[in-house]
Formats: sequence, structure tokens, C-alpha cells
Amino acid sequence: MGFSTTAIHAGNEPDASTGAVSVPIYQTSTYAQDGLGRHKGYEYARTQNPTRSALEKNIAALENARFGFAFASGMSAIDTSLKLVKAGDHVILGDNTYGGTFRLFSKILVNYGIEFNVADTSNVADLEKSFKPNTKLVFVETPTNPIMTVTDLKAVSDLAHANGAKVICDNTFMSPYFQRPIDHGVDVVVHSTTKYLNGHSDSVGGFVALNDEKDAEWIGFVQNSIGAILSPFDSFLVLRGTKTLAVRMEAHDRNGRMVANFLTEHPRVEKVYYPGLVSHPQHELAKQQQSGFGGMVSFETGSLDNARKVLEGVKIITLGESLGGVESLISHPATMTHASVPAESRAKLGITDGLVRVSVGIEDIEDILEDLDQALS
Repeated sequence: MGFSTTAIHAGNEPDASTGAVSVPIYQTSTYAQDGLGRHKGYEYARTQNPTRSALEKNIAALENARFGFAFASGMSAIDTSLKLVKAGDHVILGDNTYGGTFRLFSKILVNYGIEFNVADTSNVADLEKSFKPNTKLVFVETPTNPIMTVTDLKAVSDLAHANGAKVICDNTFMSPYFQRPIDHGVDVVVHSTTKYLNGHSDSVGGFVALNDEKDAEWIGFVQNSIGAILSPFDSFLVLRGTKTLAVRMEAHDRNGRMVANFLTEHPRVEKVYYPGLVSHPQHELAKQQQSGFGGMVSFETGSLDNARKVLEGVKIITLGESLGGVESLISHPATMTHASVPAESRAKLGITDGLVRVSVGIEDIEDILEDLDQALS
């Protein structure tokens, strides 16, 4: 089946008892059993829930994965995926990942014997130098948040596998519509379903997709043990979201390209970060492993004062955390998403006080451009 057909039908079989086209919200904590050891496949809602199971089948199919697990948040999905390593293991973390991911490594996992160092995963030669005998995992995000650097997933996967390590890729920015990392050799894909997969800014969740059966058994065991599950209602909301993922991502991509081009020509903008621009250093790579460029655009205003004027000057675009909703959102990475990253590291990456990030929504493009223009002016 094609992507849109899969998004609409995978995991969305009509309800057996009523014929309901939409998967019902099974709002229950437990299930009646026919007898000791005899039940209908469901025992306790932390372990299994039909609504969550439907979503897990759906997103796994979209990522070309055999197994999928829906979590209470993107960070709980990332944290559980990192349970594939243990004390004494070494992890290479992309140097420009979401600030919460860096915080998880630098403030929490290091306390439990997990070694890590950061590396520019877009530079395979630099990445190769970071491998150690105990390296078990490479964690990448592509395009990165918020500088939009693109990593060659096949090259990184080949290098990691040759060194006995696995690769986890955060695919939140692209969604499986524009990028399917498993097709390029990645072992595990993680998502914040809060973003494009849900798409309506009304649910927080996460997802892990993978093919290895042994690793999937462990991920499922850990999830059940710690209870980091997505609720039935949130599962229902994300299922609703994935049905329109294709049409929404096309609209985000179309508007994103126009916003990037507009900002490139604007006299008040010093630099634009968007893989869809020919000037982007990994533009050709992005064309090879992505089927689109998406709606995430970052740009440099030159100073904190300039950034503040833009952030507080928009009228249609909303100043706020998060991304991937149908509405356009604008944020300040240095004080919001990446506040937990040391200032020296932010400066090295280009996450300056003047950097602004826009999650371009699907409003009429003329209104988005006019709003940005008046805020910049």
C-alpha cells in the first residue's frame, strides 16, 4: 500500500463488536478474564490496551518497522531506547540534538555509569574518531534541532555496525512521511508524537520503532516495568493525526520552502538554516535521503534584542515551545529548547542569542509571510 493508504488503514481495522470505523478509546484499567490464565489477550492496561496497540501497529507500519511502542512522551521514548545500553557502555551523541536529550545524558545517565561524548555526526571522519572499544550506540538527530544539519544515515549506520554499535535516530522533524531511517540502516527510530505525528498541539507522546525482535522484547519489557505508556485517549488523538499526516506534511513543506526563501531575501535576516535551500551545505544529501524538507526553519537576527522584537512582534504566529502543529509556532532556542546546553557549546553550534526557530504551520502562506515581515520590520 502507498503511504497515505497505510496511514489511514494500518492498525485501524473496524471494531469487531460494533463496526466502528474509528478505533474506540478503550478507557479501562483492567480486563475481565474467563478463568485463571484465560483471557482475550489483555490483562492489565499498563501492559496492553487495544487503542494503544492500534497506534503502535500504525506508526510501525509507517516507519517500515516490525515493532512499535507508544510512550507517554518523546523523552520517555528516548530514555527507554537508551536502556539498550548498560553501565560501562559508551554512547556517541550528536552534538546538536534537542536540549532535553543532551540533559538526559549529561545530568542523569552519567550518574548510572553510561559514558558519552558528543560528535558532529554529519562529519563521518570526525565521528569515527569518537568510537571506543566499549561504544555500543550512536544517537543521531537529522535534521538537527535547531541548526538543521543533516547526517548521512547510511554512512553512520555502516560505520557504527562495523564497530559493533547500533544507531538510534530521532526522526521527529521529518516524520516517516519525509524520512524513514530504518530504510537507511538505522536500528531504532524515536519520535516525539507530540509534534508532526499528532499534528494538532493537543497531545504529548513518544514512539520507538525497530526491527530486531530481541531488542523489541527488551523495550517492551522496560516499558511495562516502568509504566511509561501513552494513554488510550492520547493514542486515539495520534491515530487521528496520522490519518492526515501526508496532506499536512505536504502543506508544511510547501509553506516551509516559501518561508525559507522569503527569509533568505529579507534585509533584517543574517542567515537562514533550511535543508531545502541550495545554499545549505547538506542540500544534496537531504535530497537523497529525504523526500521533502519539512516546515522547520531557523534564522539569525543578529542579537537578543532583535530576536526579542521578532518573537514578541508576531501576531498570527504563536510564541511558544514545541513544533509540528497545524499552527505556526516561533521560539528562541537559546532560552527555551536548548537552555540546558552550556553556553559555550551553544555558541560553537551556532545557537546564538539572535537565533529564532519557526515551525511553519499550514495557514495561508500570505498571512505567514506578512506576519514575519511586520515583526522583522
